[in-house]
Amino acid sequence: GIFAYIQLDGSWFLNNAGCIRGKRSATVIDSTGTEARARAFHAAVRKVTDLPVSVLVNTHSHGDHTHGNFMFAPESAIIGHQRCRREMLAAGNAAMVLFPMVDFGDCPLEPPTVTFSDRLNLYVDDLEVQLIFVGPAHTTNDIVAWIPERRLLFAGDVVFNGGTPFALGGSIGGWLDALDVIEALAPERIVPGHGLVCGPEVLPTIRAYLEFMFESARRGIEAGIDPLALARDLDLGPFAELLDPERLVPNLHRAYAELRGEPRGKPLDGARMFHEMLEYNGGQPLRCLA
Repeated sequence: GIFAYIQLDGSWFLNNAGCIRGKRSATVIDSTGTEARARAFHAAVRKVTDLPVSVLVNTHSHGDHTHGNFMFAPESAIIGHQRCRREMLAAGNAAMVLFPMVDFGDCPLEPPTVTFSDRLNLYVDDLEVQLIFVGPAHTTNDIVAWIPERRLLFAGDVVFNGGTPFALGGSIGGWLDALDVIEALAPERIVPGHGLVCGPEVLPTIRAYLEFMFESARRGIEAGIDPLALARDLDLGPFAELLDPERLVPNLHRAYAELRGEPRGKPLDGARMFHEMLEYNGGQPLRCLA
């Protein structure tokens, strides 16, 4: 009765979502990033249940996980972290301008209508779903949905399977702490925010990448090299095969900021970060197949 909705290849704006089917109602985890994909996801939910969707959980505020909320509102209560609501309202649909090659369609903004700060338990019939705040990590407002009876975790973008972690709006150190929380839960199966369903075997790669960001940033600061210049000369080694490698640039900016004592999750200049990712790509646009 638990379904993962996987959008391959898991690169920019190709996220995952899910559905938990009960006997009286259903709960959905995240939505999708365009009008067409939101309608396709809604149709997929309707193939596994015709029951009302009483709850939609947003694991964080980014548009690939929230643009499709409109397909479930206002019939569904939308639950997210209190910062998720604030950041969605502040950003609107600004992310759409970053990917001009994508037909986003009409995605009216529908932020969470129920928010919490630390933990919130919800039930699908008698099945407990624990919503746990683990941010700042990928964003300031990351939550995971943990189903202890099934040892199953909907991890949102705290887990990328096969993709480069992206900490522009979050924290490298906070993300490492979030991995500690996930490992302590001891999940047997993980639905990542992007990529194929997996198990905890993917967590060491994410941890190693984030630690590599800190190690590289320390060397860059000591050498007086700015993050973009460092990124251009950096050998990614085992991480070179991860999707969307240009995320390296804002990740290094985030690591520099934290090593210099800036608070976790403090906003960076998003426009500059995306411009520098384009520079890292040799002027080529970000690869987005949404």
